[in-house]
Amino acid sequence: MNFDFSDEQKQLRDEARKFLAEKCSPKAVRVVLDGKADCDRELWKGLAEMGFLGVAIPEEFGGAGAGHLELCVIAEEMGRALAPVPFSSTVYLAAEALLLAGSEAQKQKWLPAIAKGEAIGTLALFEGKGNPSARAIRLAASGGMLNGVKMPVPDGAIADFAIVAARTGASGRETDIALFLVDMKGEGVEAKDLANLDPTRGQAEVSFRNCKAEPLGRGDEGWSILSQVLDRAAVLMAFEQVGGADRALEMGRDYALDRIAFGRPIGSFQAVKHMLADMYVSATLARSNCYYGAWALSTNASELPEAAAAARISATQAFQHCSKNNIQVHGGMGFTWEFDCHMYYRRSNAMALALGSLSYWEDALIDRMRKRNAA
Repeated sequence: MNFDFSDEQKQLRDEARKFLAEKCSPKAVRVVLDGKADCDRELWKGLAEMGFLGVAIPEEFGGAGAGHLELCVIAEEMGRALAPVPFSSTVYLAAEALLLAGSEAQKQKWLPAIAKGEAIGTLALFEGKGNPSARAIRLAASGGMLNGVKMPVPDGAIADFAIVAARTGASGRETDIALFLVDMKGEGVEAKDLANLDPTRGQAEVSFRNCKAEPLGRGDEGWSILSQVLDRAAVLMAFEQVGGADRALEMGRDYALDRIAFGRPIGSFQAVKHMLADMYVSATLARSNCYYGAWALSTNASELPEAAAAARISATQAFQHCSKNNIQVHGGMGFTWEFDCHMYYRRSNAMALALGSLSYWEDALIDRMRKRNAA
């Protein structure tokens, strides 16, 4: 496969980078990191005005109708800038679930609001430690009401609505899992902030107590829809991780060229050269897998499950590797609060668990490849 983004898509990437460089400086990120705001509301508004929130939402629902390739290039720039906004929870998860399974009324209500920056969405899947699993879901749905607890829910404390995975039967089968749309401002919903490694990406514990919920999609297709949403989100999040990895590599390279030791730039020393070279190889391999994922996502190819897992694995490894070694290149200064290195390290580790652990996606890739070869 020979894939690359078009000139127009690359131009969109440049515009997104320019916008974020102006509106999302490290100083602005630190405002949220220090707990002075729950997210950057002005940036969120600006992203909507630029059309970035609705780039993959069809025009009939208030979006730009561009597509997933355009969303991929924007996601990459969001990762470079460490944008402290609920972009992934709203755009990769909630919006994709609505596009896949939402009714016409549900789409008309929420998708235009997302595109305008007037609604924040999330996906409530996890119920404590562990990876995505139908058996791990205990939150119960009965008579149009939900009862149970979800945690961690990305941006759950600031979300306006949530797509909630719930159990409708006791057999333990995947067909017992259904999806519901819940108004997070409605009765019976309580969200509590959770402390986490990266405060610029909020997480919450959300309790549902006899709260009203609208079915999203067919009742026996909940897990199938969730799997599709996770695969789509894995590709998009991988681009965000690659953006962060590239920026961490650039930070390390620039410091190695500027820092003088023994009368020479530290970048001239073999140990530092090799460290930066390893970072570059890791980021480049991840980008290659992300491009494969972007192609599969944009064409709805049958290889999407494998491509998504490969992108997720390599991008997670690259971001963690580059952010960690960026600190090492900076030496003792890299461990200080004043330098920005720790912000990328925080984000890399938080994102590594956002859709399930690295081992979960490694097992998923092996399983999917076996099934394809057996077919």
